[in-house]
Amino acid sequence: MNIVFYTGPQCGLCDYADEELAKVSTDVAFTVSKVNIRTSTELYHLYGARIPVLKREDNGGELGWPFTHQDIEEFLL
Repeated sequence: MNIVFYTGPQCGLCDYADEELAKVSTDVAFTVSKVNIRTSTELYHLYGARIPVLKREDNGGELGWPFTHQDIEEFLL
């Protein structure tokens, strides 16, 4: 499963989200692709006020901040 991690430059909350991702312990195999929302006007308008956001590519589900590693584990199920 691929997770898109929408982030931005100098985003302190994104740093915290990255720390929570590192704590995830699950049997579900997943990869994380970081995407800087500043590279696209469309992404900036969609996520600019919401980052960090995790999005599942398989079903389009999104998990917006604030979240913990436990929240991420449930999101992956």
